[in-house]
Amino acid sequence: MANHERELLKGSTDCLVLSVINDRPTYGYALIRELKSRSSGYFRFREGTLYPALHRMEKEELIEGRWQTLPNGQERRYYYITERGREALEHKLLTWSDFSAAVKSVLTPGTT
Repeated sequence: MANHERELLKGSTDCLVLSVINDRPTYGYALIRELKSRSSGYFRFREGTLYPALHRMEKEELIEGRWQTLPNGQERRYYYITERGREALEHKLLTWSDFSAAVKSVLTPGTT
């Protein structure tokens, strides 16, 4: 991934992660797979990128992590979006919509 693509991803990580968790609570590895699937392979998060973001969002109370014991006895940390997280996601989606419309109008001559 090129440096400029990394910077774009860095600015979009919270919105992408919150969007998936808003659909249903999930755990880290499933979140990585879902982001890859929904983006047709474009987003390939690594654990070293995702988990620090999840911990930061948890600290900011945008998500809540809860340990769950699976039938086989294994424990897995599931992440749930909080009300504050829903509000942040709504704001980020509005901001993204405005931003992408402005970019499109600049990149497509005669659309203003």
